[in-house]
Amino acid sequence: MPVVLTLLTIAAHIGVPVILVWGWLRWSRHPRERNPLAALSLAGFVCASASALLAAGGLLYAHAIGGFPFYDPRLMRIYRHGALLSLSAISLSIPGMWRRNLLRCHAPGLSLGMLLLWALWASGE
Repeated sequence: MPVVLTLLTIAAHIGVPVILVWGWLRWSRHPRERNPLAALSLAGFVCASASALLAAGGLLYAHAIGGFPFYDPRLMRIYRHGALLSLSAISLSIPGMWRRNLLRCHAPGLSLGMLLLWALWASGE
C-alpha cells in the first residue's frame, strides 16, 4: 500500500503542473471553439486552475507564516475550498467530454489530479 500511495503522490505532483501548463498553452494557441460542451470543458478547466492557484497560494502562505499547526481552521478552509473547486471542475468538465474539443481530456484530468492532491494533503493532517 505505501508503494501505491507513493506512486500516486509522485504522479499527482508531476502530472498536475504538466496538465495545467499544457492545457493553457493548447487553449491559447488554437482557435476558440463555439459550442456549449467546449464552454463546459473550459469552465471546468478554469475551476481546476483556480484550485491549483489556491494550492500554490496556500503553500506560499504556509511558508511565509512558518507552517500551520495541526487542524488549523485556516488550513481546513483551504482544503475545503480546494476540494469543492475540484469537485465543481469535475462536474463541469465531464459533460464536455462528449464532444471533441481542445480541453476535453485536460479539464477532467486536471480536476481529478487536484482532487487527488487535496485528498492526499488532507490525509496528512
